[in-house]
Amino acid sequence: MVKIAQISCGTEYSGVQKEIEKAASTFGAEIIIPEADLDYIDEAYHKFGFNAASSSIRLMIARAMSLVEGKSDADAVFIATCFRCAEGALVRNEVRRFIQQNTNLPVVTYSFTERTKADELFIRMEALSTIVARKSLLAREKQEGLTLGIDSGSTTTKVVLMENNKIIGTGWLPTTDVIASAQEGMVQAFEGTGYKESDVEGVGVTGYGRLTIGKHMNAALIQEELSVNSKGAVYLAGHQRGEATVLDIGGMDNKVITVNDGIPDNFTMGGICAGASGRFLEITARRLGVDISELGPLALKGNFKKALLNSYCIVFGIQDLVTSLAAGGTKEDVAAAACYSVAEQVYEQQLQEIDVREPLIQVGGTSLIGGLVEAVSTVLGGMEVIVPEHSQHIGAVGAALLVSGMVDKDVKAKK
Repeated sequence: MVKIAQISCGTEYSGVQKEIEKAASTFGAEIIIPEADLDYIDEAYHKFGFNAASSSIRLMIARAMSLVEGKSDADAVFIATCFRCAEGALVRNEVRRFIQQNTNLPVVTYSFTERTKADELFIRMEALSTIVARKSLLAREKQEGLTLGIDSGSTTTKVVLMENNKIIGTGWLPTTDVIASAQEGMVQAFEGTGYKESDVEGVGVTGYGRLTIGKHMNAALIQEELSVNSKGAVYLAGHQRGEATVLDIGGMDNKVITVNDGIPDNFTMGGICAGASGRFLEITARRLGVDISELGPLALKGNFKKALLNSYCIVFGIQDLVTSLAAGGTKEDVAAAACYSVAEQVYEQQLQEIDVREPLIQVGGTSLIGGLVEAVSTVLGGMEVIVPEHSQHIGAVGAALLVSGMVDKDVKAKK
């Protein structure tokens, strides 16, 4: 059983402890609490160098120190504090950094409310469990045989057919009915390859619809998108060795993942509002009267400083957009401002929660919007952003790559 060390403050008081434990047990993991007695608490937080006002925060720091010093044993770490607590937010990030600098354990941080339920934590607990249980699979660097990867996302469905480390077919279409969309994507991916579904040696699925499609297709790999997307990103970008950061600004939520030698070791996902997602850019394109594929080139011609969008909310963001146009702002400047607004919010809400490692690999459908890629680079102080070929198919590529490591060699030999 995977042991996940919980380092937190306020989970019992807020009533979410049972939800955390339920989420972990759903994926075959056990929550453990690192040991720390009273004497050790004072010693630990003095070593840590932060004089916390809250006794609960001091205990949290002591438990982190206990884990780092080997007084407690764990396979992964879940760090959580209440979203209302400013001191908790500060310590949460410092504890995360401290553990990452002194251990090789995968870490996820979370800001909870008293309404947090187990299903909101599922993908995080699943990812931690997957990273631990399938570390050797995630370290895989080449795809073998003929495998199919399907990424059933909230907005689009992506399908990739790979053969002996090469992408030979792709499919990409809006997600409606998850099974019908997957089947249409497969038709697109198989077209012109000379292969049919019965020729495939292994199927891997990821994304929101992975359970439904995986069961329907009897897939060998059914895996959450955090580990799959990170694998696909470093594979396509040619950075499977060393460190990297993967950024996926999606249609409904965003993912930021740090990777070391192909293995994810820290990730954050979500976002306060759709104003920090691809959805906002879709609405912007519609309001400007252009296709979403035209928004990137349009933004590259504009100046975001001439049409500032200052709101975190998608509704008020659109109001700012309309106001800028009414005041005589150009489409180019508004498009640039929209891209910059999304990039800035992603930075403030998520990129600040991790230590960004170069190179930054931007993936997903929004990585095709050149103005957004430029805006991300600007927000990060001019950092180079890599957008690999097939970046929009990242989850499907990762699934096709990983499932090849699960296909029985005898089956391949018979074929």
